[in-house]
Amino acid sequence: MRHDEHDPVLDEPSGARAVGIVLAAGAGTRFGMPKALARADGGVPWLELACRALVDGGCGEVVVVLGARADEAEGLAPAGATPVVAAEWESGIAASLRTGLATAEETGADVAVVSLVDLPGLRAGAVRRVLESFQEPDAARLALARATYRGRPGHPVLLGRAHWKPLAGAVRGDEGAGQYLRAHDALAVDCTDLGGGDDIDYWA
Repeated sequence: MRHDEHDPVLDEPSGARAVGIVLAAGAGTRFGMPKALARADGGVPWLELACRALVDGGCGEVVVVLGARADEAEGLAPAGATPVVAAEWESGIAASLRTGLATAEETGADVAVVSLVDLPGLRAGAVRRVLESFQEPDAARLALARATYRGRPGHPVLLGRAHWKPLAGAVRGDEGAGQYLRAHDALAVDCTDLGGGDDIDYWA
């Protein structure tokens, strides 16, 4: 996986282990195509950029959740990423999140760091900053945090392992995790200076 020339490759934190989850299942009706098939101006797939930010930010592995035109999108996932298909992706973001968390359960990670494929400007520094909020494994497993930009909720979102099953059971349709994060007082991590992750469609 190539790395952003502006973001140094960062080692995975020595404390909590993190798995990244890229939600990339949507059909992108208004966009005109599934965003999992989109490319940046230089031709780099958005999927690769999303995975790169998570890995460079400290995630030891990355799960890519696909849906629409999954066979084509899987070919754009970078080497080392684990592509999975959300069986009910048409029902909304909740199905993709449940699929990603179920796959994360098979890893030894203490936390999941969730992002979206349509944030090609997300920086590894934002991932690192959110991860550094909870470095001790026991605390990380109970943690909830999300990046904020100019006071608005954005990405990435950190989910401690203890929250994976309760969250998966709580989300429905396109409601996303916002209500759960607010109800459990998720830590707000200001990443305004880093930019690139302030899409609030799924988490507001």
